[in-house]
Amino acid sequence: MNIGEAARASGVTAKMIRYYESVGLLPPVDRTTSGYRMYGTHEVHALRFVRQARRLGFLVDDIRKLLALWQDRQRASAEVKAIALEHVAELDRRIAELTDMRNTLAHLAVHCHGDERPDCPILERLAE
Repeated sequence: MNIGEAARASGVTAKMIRYYESVGLLPPVDRTTSGYRMYGTHEVHALRFVRQARRLGFLVDDIRKLLALWQDRQRASAEVKAIALEHVAELDRRIAELTDMRNTLAHLAVHCHGDERPDCPILERLAE
């Protein structure tokens, strides 16, 4: 199948397929004599894997590691779990940062009069 068909079958845009190939996340596929990329079921399955990993927020380097582990039937599941737990810890850090940002902004908004007066604690905080 061509790149458009692979994109529809995998749920990954053609642009992202090209990107994943350019960064070495996916190996280049065979091309026709006229230069069109040709994808098979194996490549589409790998693209679906990548799509799911991206949906869970994994970075390209982690996806590369996970793909290698997925393709290695002799792998230890402990390696996969370690990558997943590291990602969970990063997500927890980001959630804490976002919660702090949200709480700070909510606090500032409560203390802003929101009327015709020029004084505004939101702008004052941003200017600090």
